[in-house]
Amino acid sequence: MNIFVIWLVMVIAWNFGYPQASPFEDVIVAIILSLLSTFLKKILKI
Repeated sequence: MNIFVIWLVMVIAWNFGYPQASPFEDVIVAIILSLLSTFLKKILKI
């Protein structure tokens, strides 16, 4: 659950930090952050 919260905060930070980003860029960043969260789950074995 904590990894999801980290992912959610990062997605929100991206959206507020780069409001001019296109929807395509938003999706790409969300996918990258999702992969990062999956990687963190494997490392931390949550």
